Amino acid sequence: MTAFAVVAPVTASAAPTACAPVAWGSGPKYASQTTTGLLSNIRAGQQECYDRLVFDFTGGENDGYTVQYVSEVTHEGSGKPVPLRGGGKLQITVNSPAYDQDGNPTYTYPNGSELVDVTGYQTFRQVAWAGSFEGQTTVGLGVRALLPFRVFTLPGRVVVDVAHVW
Repeated sequence: MTAFAVVAPVTASAAPTACAPVAWGSGPKYASQTTTGLLSNIRAGQQECYDRLVFDFTGGENDGYTVQYVSEVTHEGSGKPVPLRGGGKLQITVNSPAYDQDGNPTYTYPNGSELVDVTGYQTFRQVAWAGSFEGQTTVGLGVRALLPFRVFTLPGRVVVDVAHVW
C-alpha cells in the first residue's frame, strides 16, 4: 500500500506581508489652518505596518497641525514637562480647542496620562494630555523609537501614522 500526502500550495495571500520601508521621514510636519472645529475625541488603532492616532472634531473640519519629535513634550500654558514612555516623543498640536466658546470642555478624559489605551501596540507606548490653550490642543505621543511618521487630514479628522520600521 502506498501513502500519499496532499499538500496545498502556499499562496501569496497566505504568507505574512513584510512592511516595506516608508519614505515618510521623521522631520516636522505642518499644515496651516484654514478651518477649525472643536476636539471631540482621540482614538488609536493598529495597522499591519503602522500604529495610528486619530483626532476627531465637531463643528467644523480642522486641518491645521504641527507634529514633531521633541526632546520633551511640555504642557500648554505652563511649559511643565509631560512624562512619556518610549524612546521617541512626538508633540502633536492641532489648531483647535478642546472647549467651546463658553469654556465648556468638548473633549474629556478620565486619565490625562493615558488618553488612549495603547497596551500591546507595536510602536505606540503612551498617549498623554498636554493641554488646550488659546485655541490649540497638544498631546504627547510616546513611541518605541524615532520612527518615520506621516500626518494627513480627512473630513473632521487629523490622522497621525507612525511606522513600525524604517
